[in-house]
Amino acid sequence: MATIIETSTTPFTTVPVDPITLDIIENALRNARAEMDEVLFRTALSPGIREQHDEFPLIADPSGKMVVGQFGLSVPDFLDNFNGTVGEGDILLTSDPYACGAAISHANDWLIVLPIFHSGRVVGWSSMFGHMSDVGGKTPSSMPTDAHTIFEEGVIIPPFKLYSEGQLNETALDIILNQVRKPDWNRADLNGLVAACTTASRRIVELCDRFGVDVYLSALDALLERNYQAMKVLLAMLFVDGETIEFSDFICDDGCGYGPYELAITLTRHGEKIHLDFSKAAPQAVGPINYFINENLVRMFFGIYVITVADPQILWNDGFYPLIDVTIPEDSFWKPRYPAALNGRNHGIGRVFDLFGGLLGKNNPEILNAAGFSSSPHFMYSGHYDGGARDGEWFQLYSIGFGGIPGRPMGDGPDGHSLWPSFVNIPCEYLESYYPLRIERWETVTDTGGAGLHRGGNGVDVTYYFEEPGTIAIHDDRWLTYPWGVNGGKPGARGTKWIVRATGETEVLPSKIHDVEVRRGDVLHFVTWGGGGWGDPLARDPELVALEVRRGLVSAEGARTGYGVVLDDTGAVNVGDSTSLRASMSDERGEITVFDKGPSLEVILERCEEETGLPAPRPPVNVRKAVRA
Repeated sequence: MATIIETSTTPFTTVPVDPITLDIIENALRNARAEMDEVLFRTALSPGIREQHDEFPLIADPSGKMVVGQFGLSVPDFLDNFNGTVGEGDILLTSDPYACGAAISHANDWLIVLPIFHSGRVVGWSSMFGHMSDVGGKTPSSMPTDAHTIFEEGVIIPPFKLYSEGQLNETALDIILNQVRKPDWNRADLNGLVAACTTASRRIVELCDRFGVDVYLSALDALLERNYQAMKVLLAMLFVDGETIEFSDFICDDGCGYGPYELAITLTRHGEKIHLDFSKAAPQAVGPINYFINENLVRMFFGIYVITVADPQILWNDGFYPLIDVTIPEDSFWKPRYPAALNGRNHGIGRVFDLFGGLLGKNNPEILNAAGFSSSPHFMYSGHYDGGARDGEWFQLYSIGFGGIPGRPMGDGPDGHSLWPSFVNIPCEYLESYYPLRIERWETVTDTGGAGLHRGGNGVDVTYYFEEPGTIAIHDDRWLTYPWGVNGGKPGARGTKWIVRATGETEVLPSKIHDVEVRRGDVLHFVTWGGGGWGDPLARDPELVALEVRRGLVSAEGARTGYGVVLDDTGAVNVGDSTSLRASMSDERGEITVFDKGPSLEVILERCEEETGLPAPRPPVNVRKAVRA
């Protein structure tokens, strides 16, 4: 556990904070958190951070509880696992999930933790991590899809003082940067993380100077308590005392030929508290899809999901944590044993939100989202320029793709949108200016969103034309199982990937693969899944369906088979035929179910190769038991 070195022992005093002062401090914290983002975006070099914003900041109280921020890390877990002193001017760095209690979840994430001092006492923490586009290892971008151990995934930085009393440990940094393929990117991105956390520290000191330390810290306590009380009300509204709810979903495969992995969560409410139990989840995966998550991050993800769905005006922070108990067994998908590979945990992150949505909606179908937070698709392309003015120069691209967002109670799911609310795509102009490729197509795929009263968002087809030889890598999911629909809504379409070679041959690619050689003139189609539909599609306004046919979001055939809407030759709704067809479809389907996951898993596996062009995965094995045997 970290030992905090403070030069003052004067205790803090809790004082009353009037509503206006509390509001000023709350919004100042929100602004400081936003300023952290902007500082990083303006100083980073990698497109993953500078353009796509793959980073997560927070500002915490003296104990490490997040007061404002974006979910994704846990300061208390880091401090509990750091064996050393922390004083003024120190800045800590790590990329080792196993050495920081899963405060981060794979080695590409470099985490900065900075103590904020005022008059010799710790008044808070600023922290931020960013995804480094490369950290070494056996494959460019450091995310080998067949990895069995974390040692294959690049440099692993143990928690240490990057800065000690304000002095940079240049020797250690040089050793770290010597292990990566793009050291200039990593240095700039790391400097941006440090600058962002330092900026937040200055803003907190300014607040302490303006209002006094006791008022500032009392305001933090009030914000945390307000969150606690609000969550207590929400949990009582959403879950029945004493009742147990269970929900499960699947990750299709682990990149090593095993799958699907069933991820089950059980929720039980006991009085004011709920218990989330992951004991029925799949065992630790052979491949790198394990999502090493600690109990605090489960609390964070669950609370943020509940707040976002039920009352998005509530400020996200850690105040509600005492209301949620969590059980995560070791040797499981969620808590693998060292040194299990972790680089593909992006699929587990996405599936967490689908799982929580299912739990939340079982008793509350009116606020239930369909499935669609299915993964965070990754695409990588790297190699050396072959000829010309840049002959021999190394290029490397890491980018995050988007899929169909689920249909929701409030409306349709956005087409081709990011799982993370702050992420944006890398502009085509940027890609074509800095990389030897052309974007032939970047468009939504017709009919991939599940039909519903509120349609699921369509997936996207991003088509890359390669102008230089190199290798590509893909990380994605939902190629086997379907993003489920709810309340009568239909499942979304599955994702698929294929290459059309310059020679005219077509190759279907797995959703998780690396080191695929490409040549000049090869074309990759990167097609993501669609979101599930919400509500009865036969109740959707026929004129809206016709409009979406004209816009290319739904086909005329999709309008007929999915929504019971018949269009004439001009694209107008044939009211009589549509009314008759809808009545017939309603009679044939029977009772509407809350969840529609598509065909059974047995049928999906039986038809796998016929429908996807890929062999069905083998049943998962318990890695730890196999090793012990």
